[in-house]
Amino acid sequence: MFTGIVEELGTVTAVEPGGAGARLAVFGPVVMQDAKHGDSIAVNGVCLTVVEVTGGRFTVDVVDETLRRSSLAGVQPGDRVNLERAMALGDRLGGHIVQGHVDGTAAVGHRGQDGLTRFDLPGHLARYLVAKGSVTVDGVSLTVVEAGADWFSVALIPTTEELTTLGLRQVGDTTNIEVDVLAKHVERLATPHLEALGGEQPARPGDNSGGEAR
Repeated sequence: MFTGIVEELGTVTAVEPGGAGARLAVFGPVVMQDAKHGDSIAVNGVCLTVVEVTGGRFTVDVVDETLRRSSLAGVQPGDRVNLERAMALGDRLGGHIVQGHVDGTAAVGHRGQDGLTRFDLPGHLARYLVAKGSVTVDGVSLTVVEAGADWFSVALIPTTEELTTLGLRQVGDTTNIEVDVLAKHVERLATPHLEALGGEQPARPGDNSGGEAR
């Protein structure tokens, strides 16, 4: 589990395609301080398991499902990525509860000089976003400013733009999105009651996108 407070900008040093996915090597001196085999590290918001720590970098395996559902499919050596270690019991929850299970992707639709940034995403994900609610973009915990049928906007402060990949994103770039898990649980619990009242069953996050990525 994570908080969406990025610890550092790491650098992808190698991408090795494999039969069932790919292996990424990432340089990140902060998260590597106590990293060991089996630890969880969020890479651009995707929870991945450390395979090896060696030569000043750590490696992680990314399965085909994750490559298909997230922006990691397009990552290349030299790309900067947001890194966060799993939270420890007793840590301050500075952002919000983040699982590292990406629900899908969103494209940067507009960037304003005042930091206001709009993201375009499928309606089946936009339904879980509300003004002043939480959303995770590339592993960064953000507060929604406005939410539409297929878009949402956030206000990026200078610190966020400086210390995360969001300052590097341009219009059209793809980002990883994780909606608030509480919203999905509420929908799941409410659906049987809505159906009993004759309402339509709402589409779940996996519908039309094949499920969550990790």
